[in-house]
Amino acid sequence: MDIEGYTIPENLYYDKDHYWVRPEGELLCMGMNDFAQKLAGKIVFVQLPEPGKRLDAGKRFAKVESGKWLGKINAPVDGELADVNEELEGNPGLINEECYGKGWMYKIRPDNMADLANLIHGAEPIRSWMLEEIKKFAK
Repeated sequence: MDIEGYTIPENLYYDKDHYWVRPEGELLCMGMNDFAQKLAGKIVFVQLPEPGKRLDAGKRFAKVESGKWLGKINAPVDGELADVNEELEGNPGLINEECYGKGWMYKIRPDNMADLANLIHGAEPIRSWMLEEIKKFAK
């Protein structure tokens, strides 16, 4: 769905830091949402930790940089880092080009898929959250 010029698919799950999560079988695919990548500007670096790393929900496990911003990436759920998008090593700008497609960042093997319930999901919760975020960052 379009929310004030930002493409925010309602079928995805979101954390408060503007990373999306999409279930793919037993894994969760994760990336940066359209709002965050537009706010950050041209992404120049994405940390790609080794698969197998233990992840704890809400704890930092990687970082991302643009020319004007350095951000931390927190795990959306407890689990294990299963895969990283190695294309981002040579072309981190894929996040800006296709944040919901080729610009995916990580795949996570969650301890419990039910933890998705802790994320923002569904048209109305997403719309309310995004409108608040847009208002907050406009200041």
